[in-house]
Amino acid sequence: MELKVQLLSDSATLPTRAHEGDAGLDLYASEPAHIGPAERWQVATGIAVEIPDGHAGLVLPRSGLARRHGISLVNAPGLIDAGYRGEVKVLLLNNDPAEIFRIKPGDRIAQLLVTPLAAVEPVQADALSESVRGEGGFGSTGR
Repeated sequence: MELKVQLLSDSATLPTRAHEGDAGLDLYASEPAHIGPAERWQVATGIAVEIPDGHAGLVLPRSGLARRHGISLVNAPGLIDAGYRGEVKVLLLNNDPAEIFRIKPGDRIAQLLVTPLAAVEPVQADALSESVRGEGGFGSTGR
């Protein structure tokens, strides 16, 4: 399946896979940014994508940035609907208590995962079927 990508600026980079078979495509910054401790910043990628019908794009954090610099996504995962044609921007959050995180154009800042959708229709129900888990939520499976 092809993913159509429009480069919107001279500093934009086509998304790439680090390794064959990787699920996510690396997204690159097209502009510099300096994100202070506990600050968030919207970073442009300089690209627009055409997510295929019946699919969604999920913008996910990069584990290396999280581990080395405490960088996460404010709205992880970010959602790109198939009908959206605007620029992909990434909302980064610096969780490091002391260090400024600096981004240069061409730095990998996030990943894009294109995934198929299940077309569900909400239907009001008087009750739900029973399950083994039931209403067990946060922390219900122990440590």
